Amino acid sequence: MKKQGYVYLIGAGPGDIRLMTLKGLECIQQADVILYDRLVNPLLLEWTKPEAELVYCGKLPQRHVLRQDAINELLVKYGQAGKIVVRLKGGDPSVFGRVGEEAEALEANHVPYEIVPGVTAGIGAATYAGVPVTHRDYGASFAVITGHDKSESGHPLIDWKGLASAIDTIAFYMGVGNLQYISDQLIKHGRDPKTPVLLIQWGTIGKQQTLEGTLDSIAQKAMETNFKNPAITLVGDVVKLRKGKSWFERQPLFNQHILLGRTGDEPSLIAKRLREYGADVFEFPRWRSQSTLMDMNVEEYEQILFTSPKSVECFFAWLKEKRIDVRFVKARFYGASVKSIRAIEQFACIAEPVHAMIDDKKLLILGDDTWEAENAGRHEAYGQHDFVMTHSSTKVSQAERTFQRLLDEDRIKTIIFPSAKSVRVVSESLESCGQSPERLSSIAKIICFGEKSRTAAIECGYHVDDTLPEPSADALLKALCNE
Repeated sequence: MKKQGYVYLIGAGPGDIRLMTLKGLECIQQADVILYDRLVNPLLLEWTKPEAELVYCGKLPQRHVLRQDAINELLVKYGQAGKIVVRLKGGDPSVFGRVGEEAEALEANHVPYEIVPGVTAGIGAATYAGVPVTHRDYGASFAVITGHDKSESGHPLIDWKGLASAIDTIAFYMGVGNLQYISDQLIKHGRDPKTPVLLIQWGTIGKQQTLEGTLDSIAQKAMETNFKNPAITLVGDVVKLRKGKSWFERQPLFNQHILLGRTGDEPSLIAKRLREYGADVFEFPRWRSQSTLMDMNVEEYEQILFTSPKSVECFFAWLKEKRIDVRFVKARFYGASVKSIRAIEQFACIAEPVHAMIDDKKLLILGDDTWEAENAGRHEAYGQHDFVMTHSSTKVSQAERTFQRLLDEDRIKTIIFPSAKSVRVVSESLESCGQSPERLSSIAKIICFGEKSRTAAIECGYHVDDTLPEPSADALLKALCNE
């Protein structure tokens, strides 16, 4: 029997990846195919399955990569082929997202689907700019309006008199190109020329920029500052509530766009801390790990050294699969890093640092497929031992596409190397994108965690701007905040 396909029409929110709904995230993680728009934050694509097919449907003003009819046909084609399909749109798919046309095409071809709402840009961007769209004193009504349409002039054809007189707060989507026309129509139909206006570009991400004015001045200000789409134009007295920088813009690392080098697929606590401080963080490259543990006589060893948290995870998964009670493992556990020790302790086992190992005790080292090659000169330090590979790691090429999109959007301003290994791994991946250390050093600040990573970076051709006094998240945050 042929597998039944399914299509999810999902709103990705206005930009900040943390505004994606839980349901939307679950759909992305299980999708076989994802068709995504230009305004979708490329960092969301890092949540996809490594083998997922990604189809770019990006639309630029006056230039469409894929026309809507072609997008509809692809949704039907993939759905009928038995695929789990995600159509990923910026904001909410039901607000100027043409979701009705896509749903109609799926309905006509008997392809099952769901619509998953998202945070729409008119509300999300306004909130991140410090302005609620309604307020008991300034606005009891709110409307979202397209800033352009498919008419010959491109000017929105709407009831200007009703809009100007009956709605307190108006959010125009993608209206910067028609800003003078919009302002003129609102004033002509009764709106006070001194009504406050706020333009919000790239709302909810670190590139967010704002421009304040009034109906009779905002078009001129936008022209003088070369203010462009994508932007929301917020019209109404609620704009008076903005007092200087918003809560979002006041975050210590606001407008910091960081590429953090990584050498494995373990979640980075450093990246989490950076995001909590307001930074946009791209962990690169992306890894996929697969367990390789087979049979082994673990009971014959007196010491076991885990080289990474992933090796810990694979070992205990193997014990569970083989139904071996950890109490029958006589060996003492050691971790090659603080992270490894913490991972062992998560399984209610005591772990010690590597320097506490005892000589002349039978030792088993558990690590990934790169450990032996990287530690070829250090085998004597561990004495007589056996090595068993717990997992193999491969890079996910999708991350290179994400990197290129972020680079095109000018969203890589700082590159951080936590280790010498991360320098090598990141550089190899960036070379696949056609980028050199020299070129990246000219557009981004290079920060190294210590002398080893600094030496490795300089040898690769990077210009190192800063080396932390100690390799810690606190030292990194202090260095970034001091900027």
